[in-house]
Amino acid sequence: MHNAKFEQDGLHLTQGLLEYVRKASVEETAIQQEIRAFTANLPEAIMMIPPEQGQLLSLLARVIGAERIVEVGVFTGYSATWLVESLPANGRLIACDLEPEWMDIAQEFWRKAGLNDRIEARLGPGSESLKALLSEGWRETVDMLFIDADKTSYSIYYELGMQLLRPGGLLVFDNVLWSGEVANPANNEESTVALREVVRLASADPASHAAVVTHADGLLLVLKPRGEARI
Repeated sequence: MHNAKFEQDGLHLTQGLLEYVRKASVEETAIQQEIRAFTANLPEAIMMIPPEQGQLLSLLARVIGAERIVEVGVFTGYSATWLVESLPANGRLIACDLEPEWMDIAQEFWRKAGLNDRIEARLGPGSESLKALLSEGWRETVDMLFIDADKTSYSIYYELGMQLLRPGGLLVFDNVLWSGEVANPANNEESTVALREVVRLASADPASHAAVVTHADGLLLVLKPRGEARI
């Protein structure tokens, strides 16, 4: 009966349980702790990923042996520190953001942590940054992309990201559950509709394997298969 209830209702993640997970399994570096403390005082603090999500991203990058990662949506630079720590010595992270203010803050933290030589910052619309990488010869050379930017462009990021990914590469979208609003039929705001669309697009694409993970605010994981597309 207990297992049946768990499968039906799911596990209620209380604040106490969340703190247990963080204390038991998440080890932040000093700079990650500093960025998180700084960002917590900002009005936009909700935009930062939680530490357990950073840990998961780092693990996923290690699992696929990532050497080239592209991030769209830098904010104060917290997620980038998790991604770059997963890279080998010759690895490279391209960090893209539209807002100069956020990029300046992020780069200051990266400099303090000695990470600037491994992170290339690119300012401008995310779609333009991805198109630029394609024009520079990065097609099918990127191991992983993490997308946490304007939700209305997620389908564009999907199309461009799949072109950049090498076979066996991973595309990760954040916030695809949108605090549960994607399941609210009365919510047809532009961002909500866009999030539903990217999940539909990835799930229906014969050239990918996709799964929605109910972690944090929801992650869409998209694997570009090696060899032939799935049937």
